[in-house]
Amino acid sequence: MERKEGPEPAAADNVQARREQGAQEQLLARGADSLAPRPWRPAPAPPTAVDLTQFALWRASDLTAAELLAALALLPAARAEVDGVESGLLFIARGAGLTWAQIAEATGFRSPQACQQYYTRLAARAESR
Repeated sequence: MERKEGPEPAAADNVQARREQGAQEQLLARGADSLAPRPWRPAPAPPTAVDLTQFALWRASDLTAAELLAALALLPAARAEVDGVESGLLFIARGAGLTWAQIAEATGFRSPQACQQYYTRLAARAESR
């Protein structure tokens, strides 16, 4: 079996975590720390990766190249947050009795089967993180 070159998965995760932490600190120092708290998050919860990337987009014309790179470094974490929200909403919708046909129509899928298959892939992706 051919071994891939590069850091071990745990080491790569640590590198990414440090990169994200640095990016968060940089954007918080740039003004994201003054974002209004979200009513659904208990205080004193810091802004999420989605909050910080949206902040960077909103303030893009004022950011340095390093700050833009920091925002880009947060995209994997922001994707994971959005995946979690999407997976949670789909789970809740099914639990509330909505059919895959209803969910497919609301989310723009062409068929209930495609929607259900998407949810299965989304859940598997979340479990693999």
